Amino acid sequence: MTKIHLLMKKEDIKEEKMAVGNKIAVVLDVLLATTTIVSALKDGAKEVIPVLHSSEALGVAKEFSQGEYVLAGELEARPIDGFVYPSPTVIGEKINGKTLILSTTNGTVALRKSAQAERVYIGSLLNNPAVANSLLHYMDDHTILIICSGNSGETSLEDFYGAGHLIDCLQNQGEFELTDAAKTALYFYRGQDDSYEVLLDSYVGRLLEKHNLHPDLKVAASIGITSIVPILTEGKVAVEPTLSRKID
Repeated sequence: MTKIHLLMKKEDIKEEKMAVGNKIAVVLDVLLATTTIVSALKDGAKEVIPVLHSSEALGVAKEFSQGEYVLAGELEARPIDGFVYPSPTVIGEKINGKTLILSTTNGTVALRKSAQAERVYIGSLLNNPAVANSLLHYMDDHTILIICSGNSGETSLEDFYGAGHLIDCLQNQGEFELTDAAKTALYFYRGQDDSYEVLLDSYVGRLLEKHNLHPDLKVAASIGITSIVPILTEGKVAVEPTLSRKID
């Protein structure tokens, strides 16, 4: 039986172990990195390049011509000079046909630290059902690691909730062996009635509310609105070609 592990924050990722033992990783940063990635791809982004910091982002941008990319990022939730804030609603207006170069404090770092896994998915409330469907095709003799990016070394409510949602999607389609952490996330998710209220009640959610970013909160809380399945391959995120389709 396939086992599901849950890591509570990016600091729990052991990079040297990711390549051992047929591991499949699903990275979640509900507010906002993975939601932004999924949303950007839904809105027509060519690809997304997650980077570790703004200096790397600027270096990557030099590989493109002006107008071919959108440079977006934040550091400790603060805007970076010269970067678009990683808002799904703002980026969605300008990303069609372009590459998104994205630097965030937690989510893009978690993705890069997970890169040695056999397969790396990008999950969010928007596409967790589709990710669960895809996982069913690849999980034989594999271990699934659901990775909450967390918030600068702390557990984040929104990622824990998102992990529970993904586990619920998987449980509805088959039987899995869950660690205690995975069970806890599942039970928490099933005990909630309103995804928007959960996200709003989180630390990052309150910050977004303070800065009048309610539209981004609403996007992040939208469950199952797209069936795209983003995969990280050789440092770039693109939509899985054969199993993805947009939900009308």
